[in-house]
Amino acid sequence: MHVAITCDTAPKAIGPYSQAVRAGQFLFLSGQVPIDAATGTLVDGGIEVQTHCLMRNIGEILKTAGTSYHSI
Repeated sequence: MHVAITCDTAPKAIGPYSQAVRAGQFLFLSGQVPIDAATGTLVDGGIEVQTHCLMRNIGEILKTAGTSYHSI
């Protein structure tokens, strides 16, 4: 059995997929882009700023799924 994970503090999925899916002990996350969750816009500022943004978004999805980067 699998369960779709939806997080309100990360950008919504654009298309017919979930931000993440839990299947048993596994958690599968969709690809992420550097979108500011509050504004829905692409973050400017170069690769470093954009990477921090998408990693923060991934962290929010992990938190919603009941886990964190420490479990990866």
